Amino acid sequence: MNFVAVIPARFGSKRLRGKPLLDIAGQPMIQHVYARASESKATRVLVATDDQRIADAVTSFGGECLMTRGDHATGTDRLAEVADVLALSADTVVVNVQGDEPLIPSRVIQQVVEILGKHPKASIATLCEPIHQASDIEDPNQVKVVKSQSGRALYFSRARIPMNSSPDCKVYYRHIGLYAYRASFLRDFASWNPTPLEQFERLEQLRALEHDRVIQVEVAIESIPPGVDTESDLEVIRRQMEDLSV
Repeated sequence: MNFVAVIPARFGSKRLRGKPLLDIAGQPMIQHVYARASESKATRVLVATDDQRIADAVTSFGGECLMTRGDHATGTDRLAEVADVLALSADTVVVNVQGDEPLIPSRVIQQVVEILGKHPKASIATLCEPIHQASDIEDPNQVKVVKSQSGRALYFSRARIPMNSSPDCKVYYRHIGLYAYRASFLRDFASWNPTPLEQFERLEQLRALEHDRVIQVEVAIESIPPGVDTESDLEVIRRQMEDLSV
């Protein structure tokens, strides 16, 4: 299945300003993400940003970049603008690759596309992986997902879900922020106002659930290292990249 991989990137991250341009092993973070996305079977890879500094960095390493508006509430809203600017057909598959995951395996990018192909009633395909550390269950930065037996997402939360007085790590899943959608859904999403649960949890995918859309979830076929959200995350990734280059 053909698809377009889009990497939304903002300079003004609340926790780590200028995050896409931070140096990792001699390259800006966005270049590492772009390279990973390019290793997938995407027919086109591009960065969507509202910051000229990011656009200049992308073009300097030979990547494609599209300047977008600066008033988007979420990355999904930004992708909807990309779909319109590129005049993508309604059934074109678009993958949202997070710009702060420089170690994302290209195989999982392909996986979300295949999930969407297997589930025509799904508006979104995404991934999860088991949580093995009890501390991660309580960590609000680790988004949890509960899914049905058929793999449909029931809810996403920063809180511990499902709730149990003595948590068993075997039933907890970390949501991985990698999404595949059809262009028609992106246009629907952008036409909806932010929803109550989306705003309460600060999780954009809840907008889709609150509009009764199906989100299909599978366990990732390959482990995905955590992304870069803080200075400590950045140092961990830098060490990992150094180890890979040895």
